[in-house]
Amino acid sequence: MLVRILSGAVLMAILIPSLFLSATPVFDILITVACVMACYEMLNCLGFKKVWKISLPSFLIAAFIPLCVRQVIDVGVGMAELILLVFIVYLFILLSIAVFSHGKYSIQDVSSVFVLIFYIVFGFMAILSVRNISVDDKGKYLYLLIFISAWVTDTGAYFTGVLFGKHKLIPDVSPKKTVEGAIGGLFFCVASFVIFGLIMKHFYGYTPNYIILCVLGLVLAVVSMCGDLVASLVKRQYNIKDYSKLIPGHGGIMDRFDSLIATASVLSVVLNLPFILQNIL
Repeated sequence: MLVRILSGAVLMAILIPSLFLSATPVFDILITVACVMACYEMLNCLGFKKVWKISLPSFLIAAFIPLCVRQVIDVGVGMAELILLVFIVYLFILLSIAVFSHGKYSIQDVSSVFVLIFYIVFGFMAILSVRNISVDDKGKYLYLLIFISAWVTDTGAYFTGVLFGKHKLIPDVSPKKTVEGAIGGLFFCVASFVIFGLIMKHFYGYTPNYIILCVLGLVLAVVSMCGDLVASLVKRQYNIKDYSKLIPGHGGIMDRFDSLIATASVLSVVLNLPFILQNIL
């Protein structure tokens, strides 16, 4: 427990200051590095880390897409079209590998790689995409909801579960999570979004829509827990405890960012709805 607390404190000491650099390329580089490392851990979990025909294009995509988000937005290129094109090419590369492997790699193998790498890369890209929303300069505040929802939900669920947890949530996927903990995570996430709105109003002059914030907090809390459970399910199916031992007591990048990439993905899509973006703040 002490190792977990100390390494968690070190991790937060690195992550929180990096948020103050979110307007600079330094933040883009940090997110890109995390994305590549998460893909490395996932490929290692799937057993394809040393299969260069699969791992190399996966690493290239993991590095290229997050790193080019700000540049693509700045020059006005359609980001959705570029991402679609890159992933279509990546999909055809993986399918071609399966076709010409003479049965060594199945469609199921390459499909698992594609789905999970897409999920990771899109999630990390979404963090930068939300940060770079230029409408009324809202992006520099709204991207914080990604971290707030993931961290507060996880922390709230943990302590609520420890104090009041009696009923297991999904024991065959994550035996320690409880229904009571999940309810606590939902409550604290919604409360944190309301507090976020109050801060935006009193310190930055925005006019938050608290109904939207509460609904969004509820949705992202559920998404955060689902992201955690999905990562746990993959680990269970491949019989590993942690994705790596990079962070003592916590596991790897995927073990710490599983909820973040889920909430980032959903928030980036939701904020593409004009009504939400225009009225949330």
